[in-house]
Amino acid sequence: MSHAAPSRPGRLVAVVVTHDRLAQLKVTLARLAQSPETDLAAVLVVDNASTDGTGDWLAARRDPRLHVLRLPRNVGGAGGFEAGMRHAATRLDPDWILVMDDDARPAPGALAAFRAAPRDADTAYAAAVRYPGGGICEMNRPGLNPFARPGALWRTVTGKGRDGYHLGAADYEGRALRAIDMGSFVGLFVPRRATELVGYPEAALFLYGDDAIYSLRMRAAGIAILFDPALRFEHDCATYTPGRGAARIAPLWKAYYMFRNRLIMYRHAAGLAFWIFAPVLIAKWRGDARHYGADAPRFRKILARAVRDGIRRRTGLTLDEVRALAAAEPAPIRSGSGGDSGPSARAPSQGSPD
Repeated sequence: MSHAAPSRPGRLVAVVVTHDRLAQLKVTLARLAQSPETDLAAVLVVDNASTDGTGDWLAARRDPRLHVLRLPRNVGGAGGFEAGMRHAATRLDPDWILVMDDDARPAPGALAAFRAAPRDADTAYAAAVRYPGGGICEMNRPGLNPFARPGALWRTVTGKGRDGYHLGAADYEGRALRAIDMGSFVGLFVPRRATELVGYPEAALFLYGDDAIYSLRMRAAGIAILFDPALRFEHDCATYTPGRGAARIAPLWKAYYMFRNRLIMYRHAAGLAFWIFAPVLIAKWRGDARHYGADAPRFRKILARAVRDGIRRRTGLTLDEVRALAAAEPAPIRSGSGGDSGPSARAPSQGSPD
């Protein structure tokens, strides 16, 4: 791959995916509107079949920079980002695509900071995402691939756990750019070159892990990812700490996407080592059934299907079929419904119907 010298970034287009959170969307769009056109050329809102008046409110806007893509059904966060990035790349002529949830937004001056520094067109840039109160937003903490970085693997297996392969407070408080392998879809600046090389996020993932998997695909294609602490974002979501919060996933149907997509992500990250690592991980997940009480049989059933589909990288179950799988008396799942599919699990967000 040829690498051009870093230069001032060109046309930036923001993609915001929303579903039934109009109050949050209004705050995010107001914040984006504060950036001049020289810093932000256009904003595309992907309305993931909202039912709370979002469509009417967007239709009444008269901002020439605002574009709306209304989807006929909720295709989850992954489907929303796939549709939005594809639409932006093919219709809005971006040099860079900035992706974010509807409850996340750049801090004042963040987009100017992106524009002010030379940027490499073969590199994606990940923002430093914090809660509005200032604490580091755990679900959006950038990560390293421990299977590709021996130091991160050693820290992880010797007791650091999640901290062994994710950036820490010192990285957020410093000024240095850090090479990473996994960014989140909150404040990720994706160069046009990435969409040309790897395409778009995998819509069939629906929920959880789509950002980490897309990041790993970029890395495999030779696109670097740098964490830049000057690119400050805030995520106005409920506090969520992967691996450290409530052990029980609710509603239960979301466990299918959580476990299936994690296995797909680990296959991308680990390569052949996946077959050594996965049985240990799956055994640990099976032990989580103890947290589900009377729902333990349903949890085991969902986990078994998620493991089967995740190992085979099958993503063909529809949302209705996943919900049926989690029901007290699940409806039969049609045979042959799985289709092959190509840090990090985001908390339930704009694409996750209740």
